[in-house]
Amino acid sequence: MTDWLLALVPQYGLWLLAATTFFSCLALPFPASILMLTAGGFVAAGDLVLWQAFGAAAGGAVAGDQVGFWAGRGFGARLLARLRTDPARDRLLSRAVGFMDRKGVVAVYLTRWLFSPLGPWVNLTAGSTGYGWHRFTVAGVAGEATWAGIYVGMGYVFAGNVEAASSLLGSVLGVVAGAAAVLILGYWLFTSQKSAPAPEL
Repeated sequence: MTDWLLALVPQYGLWLLAATTFFSCLALPFPASILMLTAGGFVAAGDLVLWQAFGAAAGGAVAGDQVGFWAGRGFGARLLARLRTDPARDRLLSRAVGFMDRKGVVAVYLTRWLFSPLGPWVNLTAGSTGYGWHRFTVAGVAGEATWAGIYVGMGYVFAGNVEAASSLLGSVLGVVAGAAAVLILGYWLFTSQKSAPAPEL
């Protein structure tokens, strides 16, 4: 499917880019990151305009986030219970719930781009638990702008060399994600230690 979608970029460009990021934010298997890198390459070649490619990618993703959030708000526990019947989805949902409980706005922001596999499940979790829509939207827009900026920008810088850009991004984001996980764990340990009762002498 990836090759077929890439072949459609010159013809449908921005609409295809927006649709792909939209569906990927609903946990559907669309290659949004690769398509954004490719769109950046078309920008470098002069076939697309940078701000339009960025806007289409980020706009589609934000729309997908909103659908997920309001699906969670409207169907809530019933929808989550159905999704949890699949073990793989259940594990992702459990991680998303834990992340939301601990971090809120930070969780929404980071799961747009750094921990993106959790993004669709954080959307549902935020909606179903009554999380504030305004906070969700602000963090979501900022996160999707980061995601689109990184991938479209890298595609532009590497002038369409998707393999090189993808390899570099995978390495860099892996390091960033590892560092973020260490910081989050350290913060959790620090706050847990502070809140623990002092030992009796």
